[in-house]
Parts: sequence; structure tokens; C-alpha cells
Amino acid sequence: MGGTDPIAEAGADGSGAGDADALFVLTAALLTPARFPSVLGDDYPAACAALGLQPFAEGYGLVFGQDGLGARWTVVVDDVSLVAVAISSWDCGMAYDLSPDENSVVAGLPGWPLALAAVAPGIPAPHDPEPEEGDPAPLTPPSGDEWGPAQRRLGADEVALQWEAWRARMGDAAQVTDTPAPAPTPGEAVSPSVPDPYDGVRKALAELRGYLEEPPPVGRVRSDPAAGNGARTLRADGPGWSLVARTDDMAFVLLDELPREVLPVARGPRLPRLLDALDAMAVRAS
Repeated sequence: MGGTDPIAEAGADGSGAGDADALFVLTAALLTPARFPSVLGDDYPAACAALGLQPFAEGYGLVFGQDGLGARWTVVVDDVSLVAVAISSWDCGMAYDLSPDENSVVAGLPGWPLALAAVAPGIPAPHDPEPEEGDPAPLTPPSGDEWGPAQRRLGADEVALQWEAWRARMGDAAQVTDTPAPAPTPGEAVSPSVPDPYDGVRKALAELRGYLEEPPPVGRVRSDPAAGNGARTLRADGPGWSLVARTDDMAFVLLDELPREVLPVARGPRLPRLLDALDAMAVRAS
């Protein structure tokens, strides 16, 4: 499989094993302005560029699977609705046979940009395909032993996913000022060589306010429904920082310069206005 070669769907019974043109689908993701794997970039155009794609407004579906020889492939399709239905079904615990039509295939890229635990049965273990002349380098997930932009964005995604747990660690922090100042942080201790870890937080907040004056690339600020009272969860990124916040509560910031630190920004007189303004300009998935 390579380039825009058609794919032959492999059967769940193992039919297709040994066939390099078969595809055992393991999972999928959306690549749209409102929802994209943040590991790929700070915004939608950057995420598309990481895969060599044009940032079309309609977006793409990403199908992750193995061929009959066990090689990892990321198949890009333009049938976004099909992939969205599959993901929704899987999220509800329902079976769904994701079989993209070959005419919808935009590209077949070697490797996976995400770390996947699932493997296809009855075929060799996942591995990078043998490169052919002109093939791009295989996509690889970021290392868990390093810290950089991809790991920072993945960390922010995890905070958003586990919001209640992270919020509980802060106690009554939401009752104090929203001016960033050192506060108990759920992470590793800040190095004493860094005099004020909140310098980076202040910079991030200033850049967020700048987004209100000059809109950033699409997808830099995204808004999703949050539980309770019509609140929204905001995810925003910029050079060197990521923010997670709820419009009815506080915010957390992660920085490239502070590995694995999650820095709280408590709710006060200014933060609610900033979050509401960001939510108004954000790209919404629903």
C-alpha cells in the first residue's frame, strides 16, 4: 500500500492476512478544524501540514490499521461523515464496520502518528512497512520519555479529559484572584533555577488576549460542551503553551519550558471575561 493506492478491506476472520493491499482497521480519528489529534500541531493547518495535506474546510478522516503483513498505515479519507459515525458508534460501545470506499482515499501514509494499543489478530505484530523509493518517512508517535510541544499538547488533552480529578486537587483555588501566582501544582516540583514559573503563564494569557484582536489560525481555540449549566471546555494552544479551561471555572496551563507541570490559573474578575470571549471565537465541534 502506498500513495493513493486503493485499499482492500480485510475481514475480521483474518481473511487478507499476507496481503499487503488489505487493511485491518483498528481505530480512526477526525482531522477537522474543530477536532484533530493535537499531537500533530497547535492548530488545524499545522496538523494537516504534518501529514502533507491541504487544510480544506471539510476536513478528513484518519483510519489507522495494519496491512496483511502487519505493517502500520494511516489512511486519509475525505468521507468525514463515515468516520464520524464510526467513532460515535464505537464510543457508545456499538460495533461498526468502517470500510471507506476506495474513491474516498486521499492518501496512504506509512506508520501511525498516535500510539495504539490495539493490534489486528492473525497477522504479524505492528511494524513500519518496507520503504519504497519516494515514500515519506513513517509516522511515529511522540516519545513518552521526552517533553516538547507534542507531549505538552497531549498533556493538556489529558487534563481536559480528567477535568474533575485535576480540579479536585485545587480545592478552593477558584475563589482567589486570577492573576497567575505560584500555587500548589499537581505535578513534579518546579526547579529552583526557575525564579517564577508563572512568567510563561502570563505570556500565554497575553497571547490569548491577542487572539481576540487578531484571530489565530483556525483550530488554535476549540470549544466543546462540558457537564453542567451549559458550560464549555476550552482548549487553546500557542507557541510553547497549552491551556485547558471551563467557562464556568478556572484554567490550567502547560508550558514547554516546565516539563510535566500543570499550572493553575484561578478564577477572578478578569478570567471569566477572557474565557467567554475566547469561547465566542472558538471553533465548535458541537
